[in-house]
Amino acid sequence: MLKSNLGIFARTSIALAQCVRFYSRIAVPQLPYEDDPHAAPDFRIVPRVLPVAGMIIGLPSALIVLAAAALGMGGFLAASLAVTVAILTTGAMAEDGLSDVADGFGGGHTVERRLEIMADSRLGSYGAAAMVMSLLIRVIALGNLIDFIGYGAGAAAIIAAAAVSRISGLMPLVFLPSARPGGKSASVGRPTAVTISFALILSIILGAAILFTGGFHARGIALALILSLFTSLPMIALAQRMIGGQTGDVAGATQQVAEIIFLITLFVA
Repeated sequence: MLKSNLGIFARTSIALAQCVRFYSRIAVPQLPYEDDPHAAPDFRIVPRVLPVAGMIIGLPSALIVLAAAALGMGGFLAASLAVTVAILTTGAMAEDGLSDVADGFGGGHTVERRLEIMADSRLGSYGAAAMVMSLLIRVIALGNLIDFIGYGAGAAAIIAAAAVSRISGLMPLVFLPSARPGGKSASVGRPTAVTISFALILSIILGAAILFTGGFHARGIALALILSLFTSLPMIALAQRMIGGQTGDVAGATQQVAEIIFLITLFVA
């Protein structure tokens, strides 16, 4: 929780630290004015700075692409290394959510059974296929961006995608009730209208600025932002139909789909 008597800089710093810790394995030290660095973030307010946290989380992968350029590596090798670093940085949290959703939605015939499968730590055929295809498509899309547009463009796309796609991943929490009232997604709270509006606007501004710096044209930037953010709508509808609400896995799966759409759109637009 954020203390109300702290200044805006202190509250923002704590929120940013909590977001980076929650969404990644990046070691963030305890801040001087922070009581508990291990406390779960309050999703009612903390995601206001999630786009900035996403940029920080995407930075290691972007630096790998720039290092690959300096070493003369090809685009697909650079993209493979960048996606590998992204997995290490996040602990494959969103990838795990995607695989759980694929297993549950693909293998369950009732709401109860789908939720049971999603909570199972074992990986099924649907989940394995979804994870493999997600990694493959991201590597190919990023590799094509690097080869046809440039390494700087690839690095910019990684950072922008990391910021924007995580806002898409928040949308199921905003518009759907928790499918498990006692689950993790229910315990962290639901973003308020002010929180999600601020995060959405910030993600658009930061994403557009980063992509413009990376050499992308306005049309491609606009389409990538719009399609990536609106990807959450069919995911929300699917989750509502299949399990009657949202879970952390649904949020992770939505982030993954949004990132894929983002990268593909940047290349083809």
